[in-house]
This record gives sequence, C-alpha cells and structure tokens, in this order.
Amino acid sequence: MDTVKLKIDNIETEVPKGTTVLQAARELGIRIPTLCHLQDINHSSSCRVCLVEAGPRLIASCTLAAEDGMQIKTNTERVRKARKTTIELILSDHNRECTSCLRSRTCELQDVAYQAGVREVRYAGEKSNGWFDISSPSIARDMSKCLLCGRCVAMCSNVQTVGAIGFMNRGFDTMIGPALDKPIGESVCVNCGQCIMACPVGALQEREHIQDVWKALADPHKYVVVQTAPAVRVALGEEFGMPMGTRVTGKMVAALRRLGFDKVFDTDFGADLTIMEEGTELLHRVETGKGLPLMTSCCPGWVKFVEHFYPDMLDNLSSCKSPHEMEGAMIKSYFAEMMDIDPERIVVVSIMPCTAKKYEGERTELSNEGMQDVDYVLTTREIAQMIKEAGIDFANMRGETFDNPFGESSGAGVIFGTTGGVAEAALRTVFELVAGHELETVEYNAVRGMEGIKETVVELPGGKIIRTAVVHGLGNARKLMSMIQKGIRKYEFIEVMACEGGCICGGGQPMVDAKVREKVNVKAERARAIYAEDEAATIRKSHKNPYIQKIYQEFLDKPNSHKSHIYLHTHYLVRSRY
Repeated sequence: MDTVKLKIDNIETEVPKGTTVLQAARELGIRIPTLCHLQDINHSSSCRVCLVEAGPRLIASCTLAAEDGMQIKTNTERVRKARKTTIELILSDHNRECTSCLRSRTCELQDVAYQAGVREVRYAGEKSNGWFDISSPSIARDMSKCLLCGRCVAMCSNVQTVGAIGFMNRGFDTMIGPALDKPIGESVCVNCGQCIMACPVGALQEREHIQDVWKALADPHKYVVVQTAPAVRVALGEEFGMPMGTRVTGKMVAALRRLGFDKVFDTDFGADLTIMEEGTELLHRVETGKGLPLMTSCCPGWVKFVEHFYPDMLDNLSSCKSPHEMEGAMIKSYFAEMMDIDPERIVVVSIMPCTAKKYEGERTELSNEGMQDVDYVLTTREIAQMIKEAGIDFANMRGETFDNPFGESSGAGVIFGTTGGVAEAALRTVFELVAGHELETVEYNAVRGMEGIKETVVELPGGKIIRTAVVHGLGNARKLMSMIQKGIRKYEFIEVMACEGGCICGGGQPMVDAKVREKVNVKAERARAIYAEDEAATIRKSHKNPYIQKIYQEFLDKPNSHKSHIYLHTHYLVRSRY
C-alpha cells in the first residue's frame, strides 16, 4: 500500500495515500471539529468548520488529501479565529431556542460552538426563511434550524438512493426539500428517518406522539396496551447513560408499568406469529413455483420503496403484516374477546426503533372493522423522554417480565431486530416444518454480519432449495433488485431492511454522539446484544412458542387460514415516483 508522510502539529505520521488530513489527525488523537462531514457519506466541505493551516492557506481538512511533506497546523491563533468566526456566522442564521430543542445536549452545533469557545454571536441581520413541515406522519422538518450542511441529502440520495430531498434555489435563498417545493409528505420519502440520524442539529425529527399517549393513559375509559420491538431493548439504556449494547428488557418492562400501561406486551410474539404466516407462505410459493422470490414485508420503509420504485414486483412482497401490526390486530380481536373488553376502548401503543412505523400505523390497509391495528407509534427516543418526564430512575430499576398471552416469545423473534434476523428466524422454522425433526444447530451464520448483501442456500428435505438473500440499506436493495430484474441473480427468499444494520440502527433509535461514532461500531455492539438475547432465550424457534400454538388452536385455526388472512395479512399500493 502506498503511503505518505506528513506532520500535523509537528507530529510526524504516515498514512495510506488518499487519507484526508481530517482522518490523519483523528488517528493521532487530534480532534478537528466538523459539521457537514459524515464519514463515508458526505464530504462537501461546505461548513468550513474543519479549517486547518496548510502553509499560507486555510483549507477544509475533511476533503484535503494528505500529501508527502505537508506541514499542517490545527491549533494556531489564525485557525481558531477563523473557526470561531465561521461558527458565529452559522449561529447568526440559526434558530437558537436550544433549551426546547429535541437535540439539546446531543446537538453537534452546540458541541463545536462550545469547543471553539463561542460565548456570543457578534453578527446580526436578515435570517433565511424558516418554516415547519409536518405533512409527513413520520418526519417533521424545521427549516429555521437547517445548516445547509447537506448530510441529509447525501444520506437520502447516496446511501438510501431514494432522492426525496435535495438543494433548491441559490445564494441566500438556498434551502433543502423535495422537488417542486412539495411538502415531504407528498414526496417519495419512505420515512426511514436516516436523514434524522444524519442531521447534526434539530432541523429533522420524528413526529412526536408523546402527548397523545399521555392523554390516553389519563383517560379512565381507555385500556392502554403497549408493545415493544426487539431493537428497543438493546438501545434504550443509552438514553440513560448505560453502555452501548446493554440489554435492558426487564428494566424497560418495569418502567412501562410505572407509566401506567394496562398491559406490557412483547412485539417478539408478533415476530413469532409473522414467521408462522410468512414461513407457510414461503413454502407454498416454493411448492407452486409462483410469486418467487418472496420478499419480506416487515420493514415499512422497504415496502414503500417497492411501492414507489418497483411496482411491478409488489406481488413478490409477502402479504404478511409486520409483527407489531399483527400483534395490534390480535390485541383488538383475540385478546379483547378473551378479556371481554370492547375493542373500541383499547389503545395500542407500539414502541419502535423506527420512524417509518409511524407512517405504517396510519395506513388504512392495516385496519379491521374501522379500527387501526395500532393507534400510536413512539420511537425509542420518545419513550425515553416519557420515562424521564415521569421521574423514573431507569438505570436502577429492578427488572420485571412481560404480560401474557403476548409476552412469551422465542429467540427467533428477538433477532428480527438486526439484519439477517428475519431470514434466520424463518429458516429455523421452515426447515423443521418440512423435515419433521429438529435442527442440530439453530444458528445460520451465513445470513449474519454487516455485509450489504449476503447470500446462502438452504436445502430442504425432498430436494427443494431456498436461495436466500439478505440486504440492509436501500442502496444495497436497489442493487439487488437490479440484478434480479436483469436475470443476474435468482432467489426464492429475500429479506430487506431499509436501514443499514437493520432495526438496531433505525431512524427512531438514540442519537449517538459524534465522538462516540468515531470510536464505537454502533451496529456491531447493538447486534451483539440482540444475539445474546436470542442465546439466553429458553425457546429459540417461533413454532415452539406455546402461546403461538395456543392462538392458532383457539382463534386462528392454522397459518394462512381464512381467518389469518383477515387479521394478519394485507395488500399494497402503486405509488408515484415523483
């Protein structure tokens, strides 16, 4: 490998050719502040906060390639003054209501301003046009806080390949938004929320439903039930200062009870139910040879992506609802009947790592008898805020267990939270249903890991094979779809999750400090915790869950039955690409 030698603050270092000065400095433990830079995603050098002195010039270090013999200074009076002025100019056009901002304490602009020693903003004048866009059920945009750093645009266009937003106008009138100045709710946005995670400030956030849930909890006529997704339990602790990857399942259940929910259920039960329905659907399609490949439908961001960009493959999507929607439907039917509660009184709240689930919860296709399967979706961040508002000492809580009948789940259900988990859970059950005997090992390591596209082939007794692909990140999904349409690849089963890493890195998960992101592999730590939860489970296969067997015996009859299709299956819509 070709390398170059340079000096940064008189420290000699040798780095691979092509390394930026910013990267080289970080390897030496020298922290150069940044705003527009997002590693491997956005390299626009537009904010000018990362200026360094290279000879007589001040240059943005995030795009400056290291060269032999360079003498870089990161901490001269000239550099400090230039950075401070730049930050003050950014702040002069920024809505600085920091105490009421969602990103207060996790705001990167706050961080660099503090690091640069900004104690006042000396510049005043006309502010650019700031407006609030709440047209989407998932994402809210506050343009009075937008820095025009371009990180959200790069994430949406380069990583997710959705292209819902871009730069518009010029000069002082420059802004970011959908084409033709449409509101975000009328665009091709798939609601994945990765733009929120990319934004360094509070210009993008989820549409909050905290007050709606508080109101429901205070209503004595409502029976409020909560369910929690698998990825929430391995990230919620971060909101309370606990190490990344800490499993807080028991504490989470206890905290939700303190908030006043009548029942605390586990969406992992819904995941087990999904495997029964989707696994049966897969076997039927493999047997008949029709509707292949079967593509998973658990991820609402991926579903909407197909509706917009690949409408000719809508029939390939599994007709199964996602796990929390299945569970919501069962709460308002089976559970309501069992408990003799009027389903009109029941309010179902889903705690999800995902902003797209908010959009999904409002889809009319996910309702029955005029009632939505799920009434409110809260992100991991939102439920953390409710716990804080209630004054609960989360970190020191004693663990409690979920309520039944929807509190018992398998390890297969919990791994839905990471990329490859749905495929692995399905394969565990599908093989045993066909073989009639138990697997010697339940782990399918070929579908684990963080490669963008993973492939494996499972041979079933009787000679049938299931060629499987696992994809995370919509950019990777687009690549795979292109290969399928061109005939380059052929599969029977495809799992897609819209967010890189899967639900563990969904758009509703805790914000990770920029300094932490540089040192910790977020996807790996949260995935490790998910698999540890699976390994600790008493039951590790969905079809072995006794409560799953019971619900079929007492209510649903069998997987893919007529009644199952009424409550657990759905359909999709062709949507415009523009």
